[in-house]
Amino acid sequence: MSIEQAATARRIARLWPVVSASVVIVLVVALGALIAFRPREPFALDVSWMNEIIEHREPYWTLPALLMDFLGGGLFGVLVVPICTIAALILFRRPWGALYYALAAALSAGVVQVLKLTVGRARPEDILVHADLGAFPSGHTANAATMAVTLGILFLRTWVWAAGAVYTVLMLLSRTYLGAHWLSDTAGGLLLGAGIAVIVWAPFAYRLLAERQRPHRVVFAR
Repeated sequence: MSIEQAATARRIARLWPVVSASVVIVLVVALGALIAFRPREPFALDVSWMNEIIEHREPYWTLPALLMDFLGGGLFGVLVVPICTIAALILFRRPWGALYYALAAALSAGVVQVLKLTVGRARPEDILVHADLGAFPSGHTANAATMAVTLGILFLRTWVWAAGAVYTVLMLLSRTYLGAHWLSDTAGGLLLGAGIAVIVWAPFAYRLLAERQRPHRVVFAR
């Protein structure tokens, strides 16, 4: 295979994930439009899931759900977690990875806020925490999915993908358990965060690959 053929193959390999992620984003926007333009009642599946969640609320489930609420939102989730992640990537000499993660996290958070304001979906009545206006999509779940996918792409380790998947699912469950979101809100957040992480990856793909293949040493200040 010639150099030009290899380059073409790499472009094609990079194209299909981006196309798939773009389709996912379109589906999220379509779901938001459906919620915005139909009567504001939740979907039947949303109601069934919420009723099931409320029926199984117990103190020993509430505490970990509140922990997830803290980790994924507020100043800690929006600023502290991303800044620490960026700092760790720079410490491990992954500057392109740090830039990729920073842009993906910022874009994901920005799109979430735009959709929240545009769709204007009411949150469930049985909410256990204070939350801002706009239920769709779930910002906590979008943040978790963005982090899971970006770190999975950066490190390409099975355990990183598994940990990210578990963290995202736990965030999804905690948001519905606390009554902060309907199930469809968290599904929208998950798809949105993952889709944006893949789309932002495309222009960084070659640099991230080169950065991952060279040896790295942790840099400690003296």
